[in-house]
Amino acid sequence: MSRTPAEPDAARRARFEALFRVVYEPLQRYVRRRAAADVADDLVAEALTVVWRRLDDVPDDDRALAWCIGVARRCLANHRRGDGRRGRLVERLAAQPAADATPAVDASSSGQVDDPQLELALARLSADEGELVQLWAWDGFEPREIAEVMGLSANAVSIRLHRLRRRLADDLNDGRMNEGAAGHMTGGRTEEAR
Repeated sequence: MSRTPAEPDAARRARFEALFRVVYEPLQRYVRRRAAADVADDLVAEALTVVWRRLDDVPDDDRALAWCIGVARRCLANHRRGDGRRGRLVERLAAQPAADATPAVDASSSGQVDDPQLELALARLSADEGELVQLWAWDGFEPREIAEVMGLSANAVSIRLHRLRRRLADDLNDGRMNEGAAGHMTGGRTEEAR
């Protein structure tokens, strides 16, 4: 008698449900003691998602709760690192003089750019380059996370990000230098001045 594909799924679901009943409340208590109330439920959900994905790695004995708490601990650490990065970015942007400030991107995650020069520079990117920049700048993903999303190595993502940031900065600097000129800038002189 052969097994149907639904049997392993049913067994997996039953194992997760049993594990959920054991670990849910302790995970809630653990996370609520360490995170703000407005993010605690999301962090528990994130931890449980990881547990579901890695269910085969969860010990079958009394170590299961500790393993799940370890997952929640890493989710908390990732959240704190993200908060730290966002805080440092806000500080850096606030410290820049207004004339040199990088154009703002709408914080509503709509992807709307408040600067026409940046919009033009982004439009020159290929679809993959644009996605990579958006995952990094707008979604706050780290290179290893972007690598997972895009099916690349973390090293390839880091190299591409480095090159794209440099290219965008050059495009923006060139655009801003040309913005105030009456004609096209070439070697510091306008075409009209020649």
